[in-house]
Amino acid sequence: MPETIWRAKAAKTKYPSLTEDTEVDIAIVGGGITGVTTAYLLSKSGQKVALLESYQVGCGTTAASTGNLYTMVDTRLHHVQAKFDNETTAVVAKSRSAAVDLIESLVKKYEIPCDFKRQPWILYTESGEKDETIKKEKKTLENYGLDVQELNSLALPFKTELAIKVENQAQFNPSSFVTGLAEKTESENCRIYENTPVHHIEKGEPHVLHTPNAKIKASKVILATHTPKGVYALQTAIYPYREYALAVKLKSGEYPEGIFWSTDSKTHPSLRSYETEEGKFLITVGYHHKVGQEDPDKDYFGDLEKNLRRNYDVESVVYKWSAQHYKSSDGLPFIGESTDDNIFVATGFSTDGLTYGVVSAMIFRDLLTGKSNNWAEVYRAKRFTPLKSAKTFIKENLNVMGEYLKDIPGKEDAERFSEIKSGEGKIVEIKDEKLAVHRNKEGKLHVCSAVCTHMDCIVNWNNNEKTWDCPCHGSRFKPTGEVIEGPAFSPLDKRQINSEK
Repeated sequence: MPETIWRAKAAKTKYPSLTEDTEVDIAIVGGGITGVTTAYLLSKSGQKVALLESYQVGCGTTAASTGNLYTMVDTRLHHVQAKFDNETTAVVAKSRSAAVDLIESLVKKYEIPCDFKRQPWILYTESGEKDETIKKEKKTLENYGLDVQELNSLALPFKTELAIKVENQAQFNPSSFVTGLAEKTESENCRIYENTPVHHIEKGEPHVLHTPNAKIKASKVILATHTPKGVYALQTAIYPYREYALAVKLKSGEYPEGIFWSTDSKTHPSLRSYETEEGKFLITVGYHHKVGQEDPDKDYFGDLEKNLRRNYDVESVVYKWSAQHYKSSDGLPFIGESTDDNIFVATGFSTDGLTYGVVSAMIFRDLLTGKSNNWAEVYRAKRFTPLKSAKTFIKENLNVMGEYLKDIPGKEDAERFSEIKSGEGKIVEIKDEKLAVHRNKEGKLHVCSAVCTHMDCIVNWNNNEKTWDCPCHGSRFKPTGEVIEGPAFSPLDKRQINSEK
């Protein structure tokens, strides 16, 4: 995994792997902000919890996020109001504000060194064509108790036409927060296990989670894995995207303060600054695309850098990374019990996952301890919203169907292994079987089946990140086939070759 600025500045964790069979009330799969905050709240409520993380705590999607916390949502709150109703929109605004407040209270209570800081959120337009969008968002935010200021100029090195500012949002180092909270969570009521991937969940009463060296029985399971591991009908209603991030140093040292969103993210991806003991950094995030469907000729990191250099005196690019997010069909996350009894999910956060992860934890605490929760129905994982979901559902699933058609004969990237250069990966077809073939820097070939182990889609080579990515449901694999993230449990099937074709 690439080093992100958050991971580089966070404390390293050393929790043991699970080596002995055990039994708990609740097993949580995933050690990001959703899993760790849920483990904290449930263990403090008296539940016996085990947290299973396949790598290290706080190093996955949480470490690849923006580090921003806010009441707003990336699709705009006024769109939520237009699609649903005032009551639903109020729940979204109140729950997200409460989640930010909870993070702040935990930071203060345990003195977690994660650079938590209240900052303004700013939405702006450059051309004036999106003035109406700005005005609609201002009115909606004011309806839900937020103090919104209208601005005609910003302290940015390019001209803007109209902007709104909302004070009292926040920024932090999400990896430092998660590792710090995990330290306060590990106890008799909660055991944390790192380097413990779950390879299979045997559903029953209790559920049995299979890991490389031991099994764990649990009455209830929470999949805090960004997308549910395994096969769920829900996966037809969440759609995987990736976007890219840079952390740079400027020559001038003049960094904008706040969370900046443009109404045209293609022209100006989001911006924020972050100060460490090494000085300040400017962070930019943008250029999202469907997983496994990026333009192979496009340099996303390079384009982000060019965009920054047009307006800022960039001295050096210090960190670069990418992140995955899942958009939901109706624009709201799915949080709650899945169609499998006592298996709970939290997914479809889009790019608002840090805040929604904590919202999920608060909902899970109540649902799993018998308390009522005023937000649970709005985010219910089993909800069915055909009218609100239809357009996106049809578009995205037609896209998935198109990817499955790549399994037909003749659709390969190369005819011979000899065409694959050092550092490249290509799909090669031999005897009607599609193979994912990678040649490493030393010239050695790694050959796997190109069929994703989740739902049999054909993977694509991601040349920007040197991974095999599934364009259907977002599973990602190392060049040698091991699972990185996504719904797949198992690595790509290895294939032996006797000689190069």
